[in-house]
Amino acid sequence: MRHSLLAVAVLALIAGGACACGSEETPAQQASDELNRGLEAHSAGRLDEAVAAYHRVLTYDPQNKYAFYNLGLIDDTSGHPGAAESYYRLALNADADYVPALFNLAILRNNAGSTEEAIELYGEVLTIEPENAEAHWNLGLALREIGETSEAQEHLARASELDPSLQERTPAPTPTPTPTPTPSPTEGIRP
Repeated sequence: MRHSLLAVAVLALIAGGACACGSEETPAQQASDELNRGLEAHSAGRLDEAVAAYHRVLTYDPQNKYAFYNLGLIDDTSGHPGAAESYYRLALNADADYVPALFNLAILRNNAGSTEEAIELYGEVLTIEPENAEAHWNLGLALREIGETSEAQEHLARASELDPSLQERTPAPTPTPTPTPTPSPTEGIRP
């Protein structure tokens, strides 16, 4: 599950909660106002309007992780993973510990076949949020892809502990194959 726009909206409102007290707004206040306009348009499905607002945010605050993240989210959900990845990376340049961007970038990298990088990114998420059930879940699945079944099961089990609803999605453990003995050339031949 991708980090939702609603979570970003809450963070944005907290970060931009200041109001204009004088007649002129500061660049930070203007960025906050534009971000709120973008979030409103984004939530209503007016994506062109949201994109324009997020770009205006960046004119006032060139390192605004929320604008970069939301631009990435729009590209991600619109089927443009390359552009989404670029925006998620810009959000991480602004704040290397920004979990929504780390999480969604990990999903993109795994889907692109860069499982090792995705594993590293999920590890970063878990360093910041050790109780993140979805990160444990996705890390477990990625570890399975590369054959690390024991560690994968640990993360899948932890994910289910943290969020019991994941038990319905947790795949059964992959059995470790046992080698079948190769018969010697004389076996099966009877005199």
